[in-house]
Amino acid sequence: MKSPKSMPPPSQEQPITALLHEVALGNKAALDQLVPLLYPELRRLARSYMLNERPGHTLQPTALVNEAYTRLVKQDQPDYRNRAHFMGVAAQVMRQILIDHARTRDAEKRGGGAAKLPLEAADGVAAQSPSKIIAVDEALEELARTDALKARLIEMRFFGGMTAEESAEALQLSVNDVRRHLRLGQAWLQRALEQRENNS
Repeated sequence: MKSPKSMPPPSQEQPITALLHEVALGNKAALDQLVPLLYPELRRLARSYMLNERPGHTLQPTALVNEAYTRLVKQDQPDYRNRAHFMGVAAQVMRQILIDHARTRDAEKRGGGAAKLPLEAADGVAAQSPSKIIAVDEALEELARTDALKARLIEMRFFGGMTAEESAEALQLSVNDVRRHLRLGQAWLQRALEQRENNS
C-alpha cells in the first residue's frame, strides 16, 4: 500500500468529473456542489457575454450566472460528459437568457427591424441594441436547421468565448474539424446577416 506522501495530489478535475457523473444520474444535489467549483469559469463566461452590453443593463454577470444555474437545475437528466461539455451547455443557457432579455427590451422599445451586425461584433455577445442580438440569434437558428454542428460551434465560440480546443473537447471532435466547421459556419452566418440587412 502506498504511503500518503507517494499518493498523487487529487486534482480539482476529479471531483468535477465525479459530480458531473452524479448529475447525469439525476442527483440534483451534485449540481449544488458543482457550481461553486466552476463558479469562476461561469463568471468569466457571464462577463464575456456582458462585456459590451449597454451600461446599466438590468442583468449583471452574477445575476446571469444565478439565472443560468436556475435553468440548469430544471433540466431533466442532463448528460454532462466533462467540464468543457458542461461549460458549453452553460454558454447555451446564458445565450438564451440574454436573447430572452433582448426580445423583452426590443418589444418595449419597438422601433424598427434588426440592424446589421458584423459577425466579429458578436464575439462576447457584443450587442448594444436588442435588435442586433436578435438578428444574430435568428440567423443562428436558421443555420441550426441545416447544420446543427456549425451553429453549435459558432455559439460556443462567439457567445461562450470557448476556444477551438475547448469546443473540440466538449463535442469530442478534432481541433482541425472544429476550426474547419467554424470557418464555414462563420462565412454562412455573415452572408445571412448581410442578406437580412439588404432585405430590411
